Amino acid sequence: MSHPVPRDDTSTLRSLGQGATIYPRTATPELLETFHNAFPDRTYTVVLSSNEFTSLCPKTGQPDFGTITIRYVPDALCIESKSLKLYLFSYREEGTFMETVTNRILDDLVEACSPLEMEVVGAFAARGGITITVTASYKKGA
Repeated sequence: MSHPVPRDDTSTLRSLGQGATIYPRTATPELLETFHNAFPDRTYTVVLSSNEFTSLCPKTGQPDFGTITIRYVPDALCIESKSLKLYLFSYREEGTFMETVTNRILDDLVEACSPLEMEVVGAFAARGGITITVTASYKKGA
């Protein structure tokens, strides 16, 4: 069965396609941008992953390195990936525990796109010989 190919509306996107990229110095959820889901009647999963995530230990100020993986089932809106990159990079100078930052990311993304389901996994590099992986989940209506 053939369906007409939907046109993606980019008229509201601020970050994508801009010349110079400005990286904020504090965590900034307002950077997150969305676009309309072209297939709102279909259940599908989007996976976004960044292996360049860094934040700072709130006690020592030393960097914490990790991979942030986001899995979500969109409802009406999808997350625009460049704005997500800028948002994740905005944590680079933020002093926060790994458990806290993973849950903050989930909360900010749910606020931005109101998905049907979402999971954020923060898999952080070893510090003192211990790795930490934090998984935070959301399900609409639960």
